[in-house]
Amino acid sequence: MPTLQWVGKHKVVNHHHDVPFRLLEKKYSFEAKTGSPTNSTNNRIIHGDNLESLKSLLPEFEGRVNCIYIDPPYNTGNEGWVYNDAVNDPKIKKWLGQVVGKEGEDLSRHDKWLCMMFPRLKLLHRLLAHDGVIFVSIDDNEVAHLKMLLDEIFGSSNFVAQIEWQKRYTRSNNTEGFTNIVEHICCYSKSRSFKPNMIAKGEAANARYTNPDKDPRGPWKAASFSNPLSPAERPNLSYEITQPNTGELLIPTKRAWRSSKETFHKYLEEGLVYWGADGTSKTPSIKRFLSEVRDVMPPVNFWDHEFAGNTDNANQELKEIFGDKVFPTPKPSLLIKRILEVSTSKNAIILDSFAGSGTTAHAVLKLNAEDGGNRRFILCEMMDYTETITAERVRRVMSGYGSDITVNVGTGGCFDFYTVGAALFKEDKNINEEVGVAAIRNYVAYTESIPPGNRFDEDNLVSPYALGATNTALWLFHYERDRVTTLDLDFLGSLNIKSLSARPEQFTVYADKCALDKEFLYKHGITFKRIPRDITRF
Repeated sequence: MPTLQWVGKHKVVNHHHDVPFRLLEKKYSFEAKTGSPTNSTNNRIIHGDNLESLKSLLPEFEGRVNCIYIDPPYNTGNEGWVYNDAVNDPKIKKWLGQVVGKEGEDLSRHDKWLCMMFPRLKLLHRLLAHDGVIFVSIDDNEVAHLKMLLDEIFGSSNFVAQIEWQKRYTRSNNTEGFTNIVEHICCYSKSRSFKPNMIAKGEAANARYTNPDKDPRGPWKAASFSNPLSPAERPNLSYEITQPNTGELLIPTKRAWRSSKETFHKYLEEGLVYWGADGTSKTPSIKRFLSEVRDVMPPVNFWDHEFAGNTDNANQELKEIFGDKVFPTPKPSLLIKRILEVSTSKNAIILDSFAGSGTTAHAVLKLNAEDGGNRRFILCEMMDYTETITAERVRRVMSGYGSDITVNVGTGGCFDFYTVGAALFKEDKNINEEVGVAAIRNYVAYTESIPPGNRFDEDNLVSPYALGATNTALWLFHYERDRVTTLDLDFLGSLNIKSLSARPEQFTVYADKCALDKEFLYKHGITFKRIPRDITRF
């Protein structure tokens, strides 16, 4: 498979591993006012660099996010987005903190955009569930590059669709060349197990069914009785039909009939054959009644403005919520709601790491209110408006907004607001013990891949140092902030192994020192791991 190359790629391919793991600091919780409808809980809004935010989500959400929607910088040359990732390489270092401008002023802006996107997509891929799906909005400037990035990270076989969204319905007379009325939404799955949901047919699809002959069975639509295959290919479907209104004998020449002769005569008996408005058609059609078809249909890859909203709708939404247009390029909540409708169940976790004005949360809450779902959202936003626009929009959507609050009734719900806090490890690679033992234990349990349901808190029957256990393994984090800990016989003798349902075959023990020889460790299935901290200070 062809891969995309750009300046600095070799330095960012593994950059997501080098991003420091930081803890999330909860600042406050918000809950819709008393009497509001019931909606989802445990929602999150995170203020901080989205690369660090995504890394901090891994211990709790790796492999659990069902749907990701992101609306990253389009790299139009007019956005002024900042590339500020700490990639320690001379070719990239010169970009740090620089605003990415127009191509004529900055010939490397496409390289910078790719360097910015690659590590974020890598972390998003890790967060996505096995049957999850990601949607990425983009325009013509980077769509070709984006698709190759997604091919490389998610696999070309996991390409689902490239949706064309009609963002506007009028053309501009003030520009030369083509008027751009669509944007692209690239959709990839984590695996082939993802299947899009069927969607409601809607009034436009139902309007195709009419009843010109006042058939008592109701509205219907004509389906041609002609077969794509020729009579030579389907000789059993090549037979004579008499046109009842003209008396003409119809014999298929280029295309066979759709069904057998017996089936056609059954259609005749049931009054299902239609010969056109004037009754003289040389190809019969069969009536398909609206009452017989399903109320849902598969999604298509072109979403017009009536189906998914447009930029005017998005701007009007913000004006209704804030009284003014407070964000330059919002998406309509209907667009994100359509994405959720085709991709999520009622209990899905939805992530948006370029949250902007908070449209994704708005769409999640609206859809939950409509279908009784319990979808949860996680928003990440690095800009200063995270509190004043992103979170404020969500608060108003939950509680109700507008001059007439009875029109835009609150959806209900609640969220927790976080900031990206201290790093778990210091620059010398030792543990930052200021974060507390609970955070350290949680991170070690994550790195050891202990299933969440098998993890222990400090108050357990085995040992206050036990992290968790399965039927075959036990993990221990022998840590004390103010003293050196040692893996020795006394420590092993303090463990209440009998409290476990089965005696473990393997033991993983973290401590500052080990007083047991390699032969003893091997004999008893013990793996020793030294806690990364500066022991000399003790």
